[in-house]
Amino acid sequence: MGGSSRRPAGGPGDDGARRLLSLDLWHTLVYLEPEAEEAYMRAQVDLAARVLVESPSVRPGPPAQELELRSAFERAYADAVAASQQGRSVPPSAQIAAAGDRTGRRPSAGAYLEGLRALVDATPFRVAPDALAVLDRLRGDGWATAVVSNTVGEPGATLRPVLRRSGFASRLDAYVFSDELPWTKPAPEIFREAPARLGIPLTATVHVGDGWVDIEGARRAGLRAGVLYTGLQEYGARYRSLFLPDGWERPKTDHQVARWTELPDVLSQLR
Repeated sequence: MGGSSRRPAGGPGDDGARRLLSLDLWHTLVYLEPEAEEAYMRAQVDLAARVLVESPSVRPGPPAQELELRSAFERAYADAVAASQQGRSVPPSAQIAAAGDRTGRRPSAGAYLEGLRALVDATPFRVAPDALAVLDRLRGDGWATAVVSNTVGEPGATLRPVLRRSGFASRLDAYVFSDELPWTKPAPEIFREAPARLGIPLTATVHVGDGWVDIEGARRAGLRAGVLYTGLQEYGARYRSLFLPDGWERPKTDHQVARWTELPDVLSQLR
């Protein structure tokens, strides 16, 4: 299980009024330009197909061809996304195994996870504008901070170094990644992890994210509020088709920001 159980030094309210800001990762803290996002998602499928091609066949008859293997993984990935929208975690290792079951292959989960690590390391993630400076300000005002992320396509273990290189490591007190847990957002349980680890009440926790799962999950979990961040909602076509299906609308919430610099004012109104 990821994350730290320590209490943040100088955190919100050694006077007892501790507060927590939990944060989505993708399109909230870090993002990719749409073209780079498309390339990244294609590379995930390419990697899975390669691992499946190189894995031993365990069923009689002619082995599955690469196109069938690729299609089987795409189905497994789409199934994992669908499960995540229902609050159930299907980690990458289970996805590659499911594709193997469909095609009579026995793929190496280790090879796939190692390939994902190399892919994430080589991907040009960008930091949300003003996120680092605003987090510094909020932490100075006494907020603890944590990341709460659905990690469907890549393990949280591969994203920790991205956050570290991007400057977030010293600005986060806990990491909650869905592949390390049975749940995904919008399940209330995943939203309760960081407050429990840091000893902060749910009613003193505010979650910020870019989608329905963030706002609805915060409501289900009984958090103080969910804040919709709209500043990075320019998604690649593949991401949109999987994670924002037809009929998707912005979730209804009383709290919404288009820029990180607007967040302190919103939080001040929630005290």
